[in-house]
Amino acid sequence: MNLIAAVDSNWAIGHQNKLLVRIPEDQKFFRQTTTGKVVVMGRKTLESFPNKKPLKNRVNIVLTGNRAYRAEGTVIVHDLDELHAELAKYNSEDIYVIGGESIYRQLVDECDVAHITKIDYAYDADAYFPNLDKKEEWVITEDSEEQTYFDLEYYFLKYERKRS
Repeated sequence: MNLIAAVDSNWAIGHQNKLLVRIPEDQKFFRQTTTGKVVVMGRKTLESFPNKKPLKNRVNIVLTGNRAYRAEGTVIVHDLDELHAELAKYNSEDIYVIGGESIYRQLVDECDVAHITKIDYAYDADAYFPNLDKKEEWVITEDSEEQTYFDLEYYFLKYERKRS
């Protein structure tokens, strides 16, 4: 399974259920990487999308404890057991965990690859991604040249879990 996120220099991912910044090249990378794949998210992440609609051309799986929750065009699961039963239908390499904070924290240890857009700036934030630089089992296996968007510098990084 894969993780995909844009993080700031403190591993922050959001503020008040919104992305910290929208970088067109990062959004393009996200779209190209996840189109035709399975995306796993929490309810608040789905509700942060335009019109609260699922992402097009993907299987959208939403993990929520709210058993009454419904969202057109999604597969709703209510706990990790239901999620794992649903995910068993797909190739693990085609599954991307896309947030938010609680979903990343619950699933990070089950993932093998993390696609991280690392933004060299610290934002005011209230949601964070697990800091992979502090986890010995994660190593950077690919990194891009420095990218810029106006005055922001950022990098596309690929982390992989070390096999012991």
